[in-house]
Amino acid sequence: MHNVAVLALDRVIPFDMATPIDVFGRARLADGRSPYRVRVCAPTRRVETGAFIAEVPYGLDALETADTIVVPGCAQDAPPPREDALEALRAAHAAGTRIASICVGTFVLAAAGLLDGLSATTHWLGAELLAERFPAIDVRPDVLYVDNGQILTSAGSAAGLDLCLHMIRRDLGSAVAADAARLAVVPLEREGGQAQFIPHARPPVPQGSALEPVLAWIEDHLARDLALADMAARSGLSERTFSRRFREQTGTTPLQWLLCARVRQAQFLLETTDHGVERIAERTGFGSPTAFRERFKRVAGVTPRAYRASFHGRAHDPRPDAA
Repeated sequence: MHNVAVLALDRVIPFDMATPIDVFGRARLADGRSPYRVRVCAPTRRVETGAFIAEVPYGLDALETADTIVVPGCAQDAPPPREDALEALRAAHAAGTRIASICVGTFVLAAAGLLDGLSATTHWLGAELLAERFPAIDVRPDVLYVDNGQILTSAGSAAGLDLCLHMIRRDLGSAVAADAARLAVVPLEREGGQAQFIPHARPPVPQGSALEPVLAWIEDHLARDLALADMAARSGLSERTFSRRFREQTGTTPLQWLLCARVRQAQFLLETTDHGVERIAERTGFGSPTAFRERFKRVAGVTPRAYRASFHGRAHDPRPDAA
Protein backbone atom coordinates (compact mmCIF):
# COMPACT_ATOMS: atom_id res chain seq x y z
CA MET A 1 0.00 0.00 0.00
CA HIS A 2 1.35 3.39 -1.06
CA ASN A 3 0.78 6.04 1.62
CA VAL A 4 -0.17 9.53 0.40
CA ALA A 5 -0.15 12.37 2.91
CA VAL A 6 -1.97 15.60 2.01
CA LEU A 7 -0.52 18.48 4.03
CA ALA A 8 -3.23 21.01 4.89
CA LEU A 9 -2.03 24.38 6.12
CA ASP A 10 -4.16 27.31 7.28
CA ARG A 11 -6.27 28.83 4.50
CA VAL A 12 -5.76 25.76 2.34
CA ILE A 13 -7.69 25.91 -0.93
CA PRO A 14 -10.41 23.24 -0.62
CA PHE A 15 -10.29 22.19 -4.27
CA ASP A 16 -6.53 21.70 -4.15
CA MET A 17 -6.86 19.63 -0.97
CA ALA A 18 -9.68 17.50 -2.37
CA THR A 19 -7.97 16.70 -5.67
CA PRO A 20 -5.34 14.23 -4.39
CA ILE A 21 -7.83 12.80 -1.88
CA ASP A 22 -10.26 11.99 -4.68
CA VAL A 23 -7.86 10.97 -7.46
CA PHE A 24 -5.60 8.72 -5.36
CA GLY A 25 -8.46 7.55 -3.16
CA ARG A 26 -10.52 6.25 -6.06
CA ALA A 27 -7.68 4.63 -8.02
CA ARG A 28 -8.11 0.88 -8.36
CA LEU A 29 -5.97 -2.01 -9.55
CA ALA A 30 -7.28 -4.50 -12.10
CA ASP A 31 -8.48 -6.79 -9.30
CA GLY A 32 -10.38 -3.97 -7.61
CA ARG A 33 -7.91 -3.34 -4.78
CA SER A 34 -7.01 0.19 -3.78
CA PRO A 35 -3.27 0.84 -4.23
CA TYR A 36 -3.21 4.05 -2.18
CA ARG A 37 -4.01 5.04 1.40
CA VAL A 38 -4.67 8.79 1.64
CA ARG A 39 -4.34 10.73 4.88
CA VAL A 40 -4.85 14.44 5.50
CA CYS A 41 -2.42 15.86 8.03
CA ALA A 42 -1.69 19.30 9.48
CA PRO A 43 0.34 21.04 12.19
CA THR A 44 -2.90 21.69 14.08
CA ARG A 45 -6.07 19.73 14.68
CA ARG A 46 -8.29 22.35 13.04
CA VAL A 47 -7.50 24.02 9.72
CA GLU A 48 -9.21 27.16 8.45
CA THR A 49 -10.12 27.00 4.75
CA GLY A 50 -12.08 30.23 4.44
CA ALA A 51 -15.26 28.40 3.46
CA PHE A 52 -15.23 26.02 6.46
CA ILE A 53 -13.06 24.70 9.27
CA ALA A 54 -11.65 21.23 8.69
CA GLU A 55 -11.00 18.73 11.47
CA VAL A 56 -7.75 17.04 10.49
CA PRO A 57 -7.16 13.53 11.92
CA TYR A 58 -3.37 13.32 11.53
CA GLY A 59 -0.44 15.45 12.61
CA LEU A 60 2.90 16.13 10.96
CA ASP A 61 4.19 12.74 12.09
CA ALA A 62 2.12 11.27 9.23
CA LEU A 63 4.70 12.71 6.85
CA GLU A 64 7.33 10.40 8.30
CA THR A 65 5.58 7.28 6.97
CA ALA A 66 4.34 8.76 3.71
CA ASP A 67 5.57 7.54 0.33
CA THR A 68 4.15 10.64 -1.34
CA ILE A 69 3.36 14.04 0.15
CA VAL A 70 1.05 16.45 -1.66
CA VAL A 71 1.01 20.11 -0.64
CA PRO A 72 -2.13 21.96 -1.79
CA GLY A 73 -2.15 25.69 -2.37
CA CYS A 74 -3.25 28.24 0.22
CA ALA A 75 -5.24 31.43 -0.21
CA GLN A 76 -3.51 34.72 -0.91
CA ASP A 77 -4.16 35.97 2.63
CA ALA A 78 -2.76 32.81 4.26
CA PRO A 79 -0.12 33.24 6.97
CA PRO A 80 3.45 32.14 6.17
CA PRO A 81 3.98 28.37 6.38
CA ARG A 82 4.75 27.20 9.90
CA GLU A 83 8.36 26.34 10.52
CA ASP A 84 7.48 22.93 11.96
CA ALA A 85 5.68 22.09 8.69
CA LEU A 86 8.64 23.26 6.62
CA GLU A 87 11.03 21.25 8.76
CA ALA A 88 8.85 18.15 8.37
CA LEU A 89 8.97 18.60 4.58
CA ARG A 90 12.75 18.97 4.65
CA ALA A 91 13.07 15.81 6.72
CA ALA A 92 10.80 13.90 4.34
CA HIS A 93 12.81 15.13 1.37
CA ALA A 94 16.05 14.03 3.01
CA ALA A 95 14.50 10.59 3.55
CA GLY A 96 13.70 10.30 -0.17
CA THR A 97 9.94 10.83 0.00
CA ARG A 98 8.26 12.02 -3.19
CA ILE A 99 6.83 15.51 -2.67
CA ALA A 100 4.39 17.29 -4.98
CA SER A 101 2.61 20.62 -4.89
CA ILE A 102 -0.66 21.77 -6.40
CA CYS A 103 -1.13 25.32 -7.67
CA VAL A 104 0.45 27.86 -5.29
CA GLY A 105 1.47 25.05 -2.96
CA THR A 106 4.73 25.51 -4.86
CA PHE A 107 5.42 28.49 -2.58
CA VAL A 108 5.48 26.15 0.43
CA LEU A 109 8.05 23.88 -1.22
CA ALA A 110 10.05 26.95 -2.19
CA ALA A 111 9.95 28.26 1.39
CA ALA A 112 11.29 24.91 2.56
CA GLY A 113 14.21 25.26 0.13
CA LEU A 114 13.26 22.15 -1.80
CA LEU A 115 13.13 23.80 -5.23
CA ASP A 116 16.48 25.58 -5.31
CA GLY A 117 18.24 24.80 -8.58
CA LEU A 118 15.17 23.05 -10.03
CA SER A 119 12.52 23.90 -12.60
CA ALA A 120 9.07 24.44 -11.13
CA THR A 121 5.67 25.80 -12.01
CA THR A 122 2.72 27.32 -10.22
CA HIS A 123 -0.48 29.16 -11.07
CA TRP A 124 0.38 31.66 -13.80
CA LEU A 125 -0.82 34.53 -11.62
CA GLY A 126 1.85 33.66 -9.05
CA ALA A 127 4.70 32.80 -11.40
CA GLU A 128 6.27 36.24 -11.43
CA LEU A 129 6.11 36.50 -7.65
CA LEU A 130 7.62 33.03 -7.25
CA ALA A 131 10.54 33.97 -9.49
CA GLU A 132 11.02 37.25 -7.61
CA ARG A 133 10.97 35.71 -4.14
CA PHE A 134 12.98 32.63 -5.00
CA PRO A 135 15.51 33.47 -7.73
CA ALA A 136 17.22 30.08 -7.39
CA ILE A 137 14.16 28.44 -8.99
CA ASP A 138 13.77 28.12 -12.75
CA VAL A 139 10.09 29.13 -12.93
CA ARG A 140 8.14 27.71 -15.88
CA PRO A 141 4.87 29.68 -16.02
CA ASP A 142 3.42 28.06 -19.16
CA VAL A 143 3.32 24.38 -18.22
CA LEU A 144 0.83 22.01 -16.62
CA TYR A 145 3.37 20.41 -14.32
CA VAL A 146 7.08 19.77 -13.91
CA ASP A 147 8.44 16.39 -12.86
CA ASN A 148 11.93 16.54 -11.36
CA GLY A 149 11.78 12.98 -10.11
CA GLN A 150 11.45 13.33 -6.34
CA ILE A 151 9.93 16.82 -6.50
CA LEU A 152 6.94 17.67 -8.68
CA THR A 153 4.98 20.90 -9.06
CA SER A 154 1.77 21.73 -10.90
CA ALA A 155 0.12 24.86 -12.20
CA GLY A 156 -3.46 25.97 -11.45
CA SER A 157 -5.93 23.79 -9.58
CA ALA A 158 -7.04 21.78 -12.61
CA ALA A 159 -3.42 20.94 -13.37
CA GLY A 160 -3.35 19.19 -10.00
CA LEU A 161 -5.54 16.52 -11.62
CA ASP A 162 -3.01 16.11 -14.40
CA LEU A 163 -0.18 15.82 -11.89
CA CYS A 164 -1.96 13.22 -9.74
CA LEU A 165 -2.77 11.13 -12.80
CA HIS A 166 0.86 11.45 -13.92
CA MET A 167 2.05 10.11 -10.56
CA ILE A 168 -0.40 7.21 -10.74
CA ARG A 169 0.89 6.41 -14.21
CA ARG A 170 4.47 6.53 -12.92
CA ASP A 171 3.57 4.20 -10.07
CA LEU A 172 1.22 1.73 -11.71
CA GLY A 173 1.20 2.24 -15.46
CA SER A 174 -1.24 3.75 -17.94
CA ALA A 175 -4.03 1.21 -17.51
CA VAL A 176 -4.63 2.18 -13.87
CA ALA A 177 -4.12 5.87 -14.63
CA ALA A 178 -6.54 5.75 -17.56
CA ASP A 179 -9.18 4.22 -15.32
CA ALA A 180 -8.61 6.95 -12.72
CA ALA A 181 -8.90 9.56 -15.49
CA ARG A 182 -12.24 8.11 -16.61
CA LEU A 183 -13.55 8.30 -13.05
CA ALA A 184 -12.50 11.95 -12.91
CA VAL A 185 -13.99 12.54 -16.39
CA VAL A 186 -10.74 14.07 -17.67
CA PRO A 187 -8.27 12.98 -20.37
CA LEU A 188 -5.28 11.02 -19.15
CA GLU A 189 -3.03 13.49 -20.94
CA ARG A 190 -3.93 16.91 -22.30
CA GLU A 191 -2.31 18.26 -25.43
CA GLY A 192 -1.10 21.83 -25.40
CA GLY A 193 1.87 24.10 -25.03
CA GLN A 194 2.31 23.23 -21.38
CA ALA A 195 3.31 19.68 -22.26
CA GLN A 196 6.64 20.87 -23.65
CA PHE A 197 8.27 20.80 -20.22
CA ILE A 198 7.07 17.34 -19.19
CA PRO A 199 9.98 15.03 -19.98
CA HIS A 200 9.32 11.47 -21.10
CA ALA A 201 12.16 9.34 -22.39
CA ARG A 202 9.50 6.79 -23.33
CA PRO A 203 5.72 7.13 -23.62
CA PRO A 204 3.59 5.46 -20.96
CA VAL A 205 2.92 1.75 -21.41
CA PRO A 206 0.22 -0.07 -19.41
CA GLN A 207 2.13 -2.38 -17.07
CA GLY A 208 0.82 -5.92 -17.03
CA SER A 209 -1.67 -5.16 -19.80
CA ALA A 210 -2.37 -7.67 -22.55
CA LEU A 211 -1.42 -4.87 -24.94
CA GLU A 212 2.01 -4.29 -23.43
CA PRO A 213 3.90 -6.45 -25.98
CA VAL A 214 2.34 -4.73 -28.99
CA LEU A 215 2.93 -1.28 -27.46
CA ALA A 216 6.57 -2.15 -26.91
CA TRP A 217 6.72 -3.34 -30.52
CA ILE A 218 5.24 -0.03 -31.72
CA GLU A 219 7.85 1.91 -29.75
CA ASP A 220 10.60 -0.16 -31.37
CA HIS A 221 9.23 0.50 -34.88
CA LEU A 222 8.30 4.19 -34.77
CA ALA A 223 10.22 4.86 -37.98
CA ARG A 224 7.93 2.52 -39.94
CA ASP A 225 4.77 3.64 -41.71
CA LEU A 226 2.46 2.01 -39.18
CA ALA A 227 -1.27 1.79 -39.79
CA LEU A 228 -4.06 0.60 -37.52
CA ALA A 229 -4.12 -2.65 -39.47
CA ASP A 230 -0.44 -3.27 -38.70
CA MET A 231 -0.91 -2.73 -34.98
CA ALA A 232 -4.05 -4.85 -34.83
CA ALA A 233 -2.36 -7.68 -36.75
CA ARG A 234 0.56 -7.60 -34.32
CA SER A 235 -1.87 -7.97 -31.41
CA GLY A 236 -3.73 -10.85 -33.08
CA LEU A 237 -7.02 -8.95 -32.82
CA SER A 238 -9.41 -7.48 -35.34
CA GLU A 239 -9.05 -3.74 -35.89
CA ARG A 240 -12.36 -3.07 -34.14
CA THR A 241 -11.54 -5.19 -31.08
CA PHE A 242 -8.01 -3.84 -30.92
CA SER A 243 -9.24 -0.23 -31.02
CA ARG A 244 -11.83 -0.89 -28.31
CA ARG A 245 -9.41 -2.63 -25.96
CA PHE A 246 -6.74 -0.04 -26.66
CA ARG A 247 -9.00 2.81 -25.56
CA GLU A 248 -10.12 0.86 -22.51
CA GLN A 249 -6.56 0.23 -21.37
CA THR A 250 -4.82 3.45 -22.38
CA GLY A 251 -7.56 6.07 -22.49
CA THR A 252 -6.77 7.05 -26.10
CA THR A 253 -6.82 5.71 -29.65
CA PRO A 254 -4.01 3.64 -31.21
CA LEU A 255 -3.12 6.34 -33.74
CA GLN A 256 -3.13 9.10 -31.12
CA TRP A 257 -0.89 6.99 -28.89
CA LEU A 258 1.43 6.38 -31.85
CA LEU A 259 1.66 10.11 -32.62
CA CYS A 260 2.38 10.96 -28.99
CA ALA A 261 5.02 8.21 -28.86
CA ARG A 262 6.67 9.69 -31.93
CA VAL A 263 6.66 13.20 -30.45
CA ARG A 264 8.18 11.97 -27.23
CA GLN A 265 10.88 10.09 -29.07
CA ALA A 266 11.56 13.29 -30.97
CA GLN A 267 11.78 15.17 -27.65
CA PHE A 268 14.33 12.64 -26.45
CA LEU A 269 16.39 13.01 -29.62
CA LEU A 270 16.24 16.81 -29.45
CA GLU A 271 17.41 16.71 -25.85
CA THR A 272 20.20 14.17 -26.25
CA THR A 273 21.51 14.38 -29.83
CA ASP A 274 22.57 16.95 -32.42
CA HIS A 275 20.49 15.34 -35.19
CA GLY A 276 18.81 17.80 -37.54
CA VAL A 277 15.08 17.93 -38.11
CA GLU A 278 15.20 15.80 -41.26
CA ARG A 279 16.95 12.94 -39.51
CA ILE A 280 14.68 13.14 -36.47
CA ALA A 281 11.59 13.20 -38.69
CA GLU A 282 12.87 10.07 -40.46
CA ARG A 283 13.72 8.23 -37.24
CA THR A 284 10.34 8.98 -35.67
CA GLY A 285 8.20 8.12 -38.68
CA PHE A 286 6.76 11.51 -39.55
CA GLY A 287 7.52 11.19 -43.24
CA SER A 288 8.67 14.75 -43.82
CA PRO A 289 10.27 17.59 -41.84
CA THR A 290 7.17 19.72 -42.42
CA ALA A 291 4.83 17.10 -40.98
CA PHE A 292 7.20 16.63 -38.05
CA ARG A 293 7.38 20.36 -37.26
CA GLU A 294 3.61 20.79 -37.45
CA ARG A 295 2.79 17.81 -35.28
CA PHE A 296 5.52 18.56 -32.76
CA LYS A 297 4.33 22.14 -32.27
CA ARG A 298 0.72 20.98 -31.92
CA VAL A 299 1.62 18.57 -29.12
CA ALA A 300 4.49 20.40 -27.41
CA GLY A 301 3.34 23.96 -28.05
CA VAL A 302 6.73 25.06 -29.38
CA THR A 303 8.84 24.37 -32.45
CA PRO A 304 11.53 21.67 -32.38
CA ARG A 305 14.15 24.42 -32.49
CA ALA A 306 12.68 26.18 -29.44
CA TYR A 307 12.37 22.90 -27.57
CA ARG A 308 16.01 22.04 -28.25
CA ALA A 309 17.10 25.51 -27.12
CA SER A 310 15.38 24.94 -23.78
CA PHE A 311 16.33 21.33 -23.12
CA HIS A 312 19.41 20.32 -25.04
CA GLY A 313 22.02 18.99 -22.65
CA ARG A 314 24.99 20.44 -24.53
CA ALA A 315 25.88 22.89 -27.28
CA HIS A 316 25.35 21.77 -30.84
CA ASP A 317 26.38 23.00 -34.25
CA PRO A 318 23.87 25.14 -36.12
CA ARG A 319 23.34 23.39 -39.44
CA PRO A 320 21.06 24.09 -42.38
CA ASP A 321 18.77 21.23 -41.36
CA ALA A 322 18.88 22.01 -37.65
CA ALA A 323 15.59 21.64 -35.86
